[in-house]
Amino acid sequence: MVVIMKLFEKCFAYDEPEIVRKRGLYPYFTPIEGSSGSQVTCYGKPHIMIGSNNYLGLTHHPEVKEAAKRAIDKYGSGCTGSRFLNGNLDLHEELEVKLAEFVGKETALLFSTGFLTNLGTISCLAEAEDVIFSDEENHASLIEGCRLSRARVVTYLHNDMNDLEKKLKKHAGIKGKIIITDGVFSMGGDIVRLPELVTLAKRYGALVYVDDAHGLGVLGRQGRGTVNHFGLDREVDLIMGTFSKSFASLGGFLAGPAKVIDYVKHKCRPFMFSASIPPASAATVLTALRLMQEDPTMIASLWRNTEKMHSGFKKLGYNTGRSETPIIPVILGKDQLAFIFTKRLSERGIFATPAVSPAVPKEKALIRTSYMSTQSEQELDQVLQSFAQIGAEFGVI
Repeated sequence: MVVIMKLFEKCFAYDEPEIVRKRGLYPYFTPIEGSSGSQVTCYGKPHIMIGSNNYLGLTHHPEVKEAAKRAIDKYGSGCTGSRFLNGNLDLHEELEVKLAEFVGKETALLFSTGFLTNLGTISCLAEAEDVIFSDEENHASLIEGCRLSRARVVTYLHNDMNDLEKKLKKHAGIKGKIIITDGVFSMGGDIVRLPELVTLAKRYGALVYVDDAHGLGVLGRQGRGTVNHFGLDREVDLIMGTFSKSFASLGGFLAGPAKVIDYVKHKCRPFMFSASIPPASAATVLTALRLMQEDPTMIASLWRNTEKMHSGFKKLGYNTGRSETPIIPVILGKDQLAFIFTKRLSERGIFATPAVSPAVPKEKALIRTSYMSTQSEQELDQVLQSFAQIGAEFGVI
């Protein structure tokens, strides 16, 4: 007999996943048994992957894989400690220099994950007397970083510069102000209105922090990201990025003024007390970064595929919201429909992931699709054909 203590009461009362499992519609934690880049194997069956963030398809690039193997041979499988103590490699320092140059900042600092980058940086820098202005559709890691800080958090309507200005005006007397935003919003696929945001920041004396996890490798010259895309490299104070998207690895980084980075390096507990990224991860990012700059065809192919899918979904009559990037949400409405739709896609060999409430507003459930440069015309046609058939089946289109 299980004795339910008060701390566990909410756990035993939580039955939402079990309800979906009993209906045979649970779409999460699908075990991937193998991968060949644009396709994965699940339950012994090949699936076209349209649910990843592998925008440039570099996870299977031969040079990327070889770099990881060489790093393991030289350094071993892990660092077994934090950068602050015993886990600082020359690879880490080389990568920081190259990333800083890539995004146009004085210096950069590597973190163990992208989530920790946001969580640690924001909570380290923002204090009780400060105010954070945060877009309502910011990534969860930004939200948690804001919550962990002691600053007052003011949320403004998504990408709404009029609402942001109203709230900046209201707090005009506060000296410590920072606007925090995604560059490319991870669920909607739209791009921040950065030129207007920067203008407001200057007008009201606020700093600007851009989480460019989904912009790097996608936007800007050689994939330098959202800030570079708008030519605002010198106007944005801090840029954050992850390695788990276009860089085909794991980890994150913060880039900005040298003195700020040095402060974070010595004051940020999530950085100081987390093990550093493994040698193979650092070597992977270094190689991906080089390839990104040397081979412009990768980003060109990504955008060719992106435009094909935007056009295809539009012709079919799907609602894809505000998307203007390789992240294309297919908005369906009901949570149940999103679960059923995902299962039908899987039955047709398409790997996709649903987003339901509370991750999205009620009645706004969607299939979050995203595309990569290495997908073939035939694969993308198969995806569109599957959406056409299933959409017709359920009267969505």
